[in-house]
Amino acid sequence: MAPSKFQPSHSSVCLCGTPGATFGANGTWLSPRRSFAKARGIVETIKSEAARAPITIHHLRGGISVLEGSGGNIAVLSGRDGKVLVDAGIAVSRPQVATALATLGPEPVTHLVNTHWHFDHADGNGWLHELSPTIIAHENTRRHLSTTQRVDDWDFDFAPLPEAALPTELFATDLRLSLDGTTLGLRHYGPAHTDSDISVHFEELDVLHVADTYWNGIYPFIDYSTGGSIDGSIRAAEANLAQATENTIVIPGHGFPVSDRAGLQRFRDMLVTVRDQVAGLKAEGRSLEEIVAARPTAAFDEVWGQFVITPALFTRLVHEGV
Repeated sequence: MAPSKFQPSHSSVCLCGTPGATFGANGTWLSPRRSFAKARGIVETIKSEAARAPITIHHLRGGISVLEGSGGNIAVLSGRDGKVLVDAGIAVSRPQVATALATLGPEPVTHLVNTHWHFDHADGNGWLHELSPTIIAHENTRRHLSTTQRVDDWDFDFAPLPEAALPTELFATDLRLSLDGTTLGLRHYGPAHTDSDISVHFEELDVLHVADTYWNGIYPFIDYSTGGSIDGSIRAAEANLAQATENTIVIPGHGFPVSDRAGLQRFRDMLVTVRDQVAGLKAEGRSLEEIVAARPTAAFDEVWGQFVITPALFTRLVHEGV
């Protein structure tokens, strides 16, 4: 397959510095919980990185930009009536994000869309709500943000957001909005990376933000604690392929923030191949340790396995769902 015109860059992911080792000093398998605890703790590490990471602005088309550097990639539609944000990043990035927004123009933030509940996409609600935007999300996102959420694989309990920072405009399946002359199509995937994931399509401009249903050039995290699965992730990847055209600019949740349909195809193919490899080994009766040792991701590790989610950890996440 020909390489994408939008090449991924591992250094662009804000999760830099996150512990990746999943084996102990004696070569024994460590669960994600033990490995993260042994290193430092994934959530604290991500927050400390976000607090000092610069924000890079990528200008796309028609007033749409992407802010890279605060957790998940943040899309911004700038228009005469105000700014529309897709995702809010991490709260500790407030100074850098506020400066980036001011660089894009003086217009106020009028709307904020949360693509799902994870803190690296919605934690910034805690300060952005002070700007009084309408906050929009799938109903499951508000449900998760309203109560304490435990992510077992991170060994972490996330406290609920304050009431004022919660989404107030909710939907169950699809929602279409017309904002500043641009149509936004919001679509719920069903259970995918979580059970709250949505895509946001800026229709006239053909820019598609697919958030954490696509990690550009790096293995993805799958949150089984709140409804995610490998099969759901594959279904979401196939839904993205069905929606995108050769002209679509695709914004992933993590990795270099500007991609395309060819990138989506590579991601989907990687997911399917690894899922099938792991499922086959599991059907043979092999243990998790044996499956990890067999390196079912080997064909992809040089490209996809060089960052936050290591080949061993991704194998474990796939194993959990097959």
